Amino acid sequence: MIQFLKNRYFIASAAVIIVIIGLASILGGSKKPAVDFVLAKRENIVQEVNVTGRVKPAETINLAFEKTGKISVIYVNVGDKVKAGQILSALQNSDVIAQLSQYKAALNVQKAELANLEAGTRPEEIQVQEAKVESAKIALEDAKKNLVDKMQDAYTKSDDAIRNKADQLFTNPRSSSPQINIFVSSQQKTDIEWQRTIVENILISWKASLDGLTIENNLPLYVDSAENNLNQIKSLLDMVALSVTDPNAVVSFSKTTVDAWKTDISTARTNINTAVVNLSAADEKFRGAQADVTLAEKELLLDQAGTPAEQINGQKAKISEAEANIQNAEAQLAKTILFSPIDGIITKQDAKAGEIVSANAPLISIISEAKFQIEANVPEVDIAKITIGDSAKITLDAYGNDVVFEAKVIAIDPAETILEGVATYKITLQITEKEEIMKPGMTANIDILTDERENVITIPQRAVITKDGEKTVQILENGIQKEIKVKTGLRGSAGNIEIIEGLKENDEVITFSE
Repeated sequence: MIQFLKNRYFIASAAVIIVIIGLASILGGSKKPAVDFVLAKRENIVQEVNVTGRVKPAETINLAFEKTGKISVIYVNVGDKVKAGQILSALQNSDVIAQLSQYKAALNVQKAELANLEAGTRPEEIQVQEAKVESAKIALEDAKKNLVDKMQDAYTKSDDAIRNKADQLFTNPRSSSPQINIFVSSQQKTDIEWQRTIVENILISWKASLDGLTIENNLPLYVDSAENNLNQIKSLLDMVALSVTDPNAVVSFSKTTVDAWKTDISTARTNINTAVVNLSAADEKFRGAQADVTLAEKELLLDQAGTPAEQINGQKAKISEAEANIQNAEAQLAKTILFSPIDGIITKQDAKAGEIVSANAPLISIISEAKFQIEANVPEVDIAKITIGDSAKITLDAYGNDVVFEAKVIAIDPAETILEGVATYKITLQITEKEEIMKPGMTANIDILTDERENVITIPQRAVITKDGEKTVQILENGIQKEIKVKTGLRGSAGNIEIIEGLKENDEVITFSE
């Protein structure tokens, strides 16, 4: 009995182990790779440059134009007090102003076009297009009737050419054994008589088909048949014309009769050629009318469907291009105007109206009314992001992060300064508040706001992969990983990046995958 229980315990234990192993195998085999993702979201993105500088007593600021040109006007003299943003001098810039006006006008045109596209086709425009469709259909009906008339006329001319004019030269022309009354070579005689038999059958079948012809029939098929018939008839008339004008032919009729034959055959050939031309022109008009109807109907469908999204997106791209042109022109205009970056007093003014000055040649100097400024060296990788007038937030080690000072960039040195083998550029910032608690030599932690975007699609920078010069991201689409191309914009200071094209809000963007 004990042995029996032991056996049962062993069997049960083995079964449990087998089940556990099976479950582990199933669960382990179905394990999916670990994936971390974030949702693409709309938010404001800020780009900052972070550097360290030192507090220094305020110094004189030397100002220069950023481009070469002729001085147009000077507004200040030595000793004058000036405010930040005040115009001190300007170069001749009428050409830049004119170009800026053109760009602004072009932007208004592009915006108006976008408004038209987004509004879609007006009801009255659709009515006009519907009228075009109806007009095209009426023209097609007329073209069909004309084509049927020309086919009927082609048969009439063919019947007259053969049975009234050419048959004068034959005995029993409509029988199965027609005989030509001109004695020519045996082969030529055989060919003409055989061709006359064929043409007779053509005329009979052609007449029967035309009796049931309407504009509702397959007209191109009838046109092909008519053209083939005319070619056969033309071929017979050509052979008969050669025979009747052959100087070696033997004719047992009077010269007057033979001359009449020649005239009738020539007339018959002319009539057939006319029928060929008329039929071809009518067919061409018919096909053109068909194409006009198709085109008008497609244009009506497009009007009814509204403006395609890709066309609207294309117009938005044109607006972006026009705005970029304006920004570029405004930047060029700004280079022709010398503004005071700070409140201060003019200590030097070397500018003269009409004088040609070089870029970056100091012309006007200002001493600040403030007590202190901050100087910092910016690495070359960041200097292009900074422009005069950028705002900044500053903290001093002496007061900690709770005390924040507002400042503005008032000067950027054009020449580099090499520090520890690295090219840097010195910038000067003007404190705009609470400078009374500063002391020279204090260490300043500077966050310069260089750019920002509002309400744009952003994702973490680490999710963007550069491959073969193209930027891509991995997304989850219905649980499946998928790689897509993206176009990026501004890199934020918080580790995020703007996505201009490729993603939409709430897309699942993979940031980590095993």
